[in-house]
Amino acid sequence: MTLVLGGARSGKSRYAEGLIAALPGPWLYVATAQAWDDEMRERIAHHRDRRAAPWETVEAPRALGEAIRQAPAGRPVLVDCLTLWLTNVMLDEMADLPGEAEALLASCAAAAGPLVLVSNEVGFGIVPENALARRFRDEAGRLHQRLATIADRVVLVVAGLPMILKGDPA
Repeated sequence: MTLVLGGARSGKSRYAEGLIAALPGPWLYVATAQAWDDEMRERIAHHRDRRAAPWETVEAPRALGEAIRQAPAGRPVLVDCLTLWLTNVMLDEMADLPGEAEALLASCAAAAGPLVLVSNEVGFGIVPENALARRFRDEAGRLHQRLATIADRVVLVVAGLPMILKGDPA
């Protein structure tokens, strides 16, 4: 399992796609984004246009742990991205965030093939001014720490350059 972290437009998704594409296909892309507006639809289309066969896409804005568990054994899986998933869970007032985080961690630990997770590192900025944004930053940081503990490799991408924080270079 590899955790790829980086800021917005850092090159983290492209780097993660390259890790998966270096493995024998077919590859599974688990997308967590939801197209709520034109700008988000454009972002999703941009990501989709970068991927050609043998990519298969599964939409999992909320049921991320289940999507990872259902991946065929041995199939390389790319999840992009955890912070969008976290947003989706946090905005659902009925969600059990601790329970869903535990289910995600368990699915990642039990993945039956190569797994690459992409997430935004949001802890480098200033303290947000509103409570929801502060909670999001804190929850993302806690999730990243827990995933980094079980990951074989952790990579921080800055300006398109991967920096290996844990594990062997790819």
